[in-house]
Amino acid sequence: MVTVFTNRLIACILSISLLGAGLPATSLAGVIGTQAQIQLEQGADLRARVDAILSRAQVKDQLLAYGVEPAEVQGRLAALTAAELRMLEEQLAELPAGGDALAVIGVVFLVLLILELVGVTDIFKRL
Repeated sequence: MVTVFTNRLIACILSISLLGAGLPATSLAGVIGTQAQIQLEQGADLRARVDAILSRAQVKDQLLAYGVEPAEVQGRLAALTAAELRMLEEQLAELPAGGDALAVIGVVFLVLLILELVGVTDIFKRL
């Protein structure tokens, strides 16, 4: 009696597994275009450049002075799209790192030259 029950059980299990094996397995695959791959790589490079700028000590100190935590910055950076990252990097690149030293030197020279011409100072000694 045990053998008849065992045989029926095995037959039921095999028939169910054979029915399941006949069902098609679905999988989605597609070709990734060259442009899509380039955009993915550029997005990763862009994210790394912006992250490098934001991870500088001076930038972190300024963000902390504004009350922004570094973890919050990383979270927001991860949520940006490629276009937003590109725009952020352009804005960060345009900002002066420590001021425009050449403009400061030019203004100082111009002020000294005007003071010399007016006769207020005697910086350029006449021989």
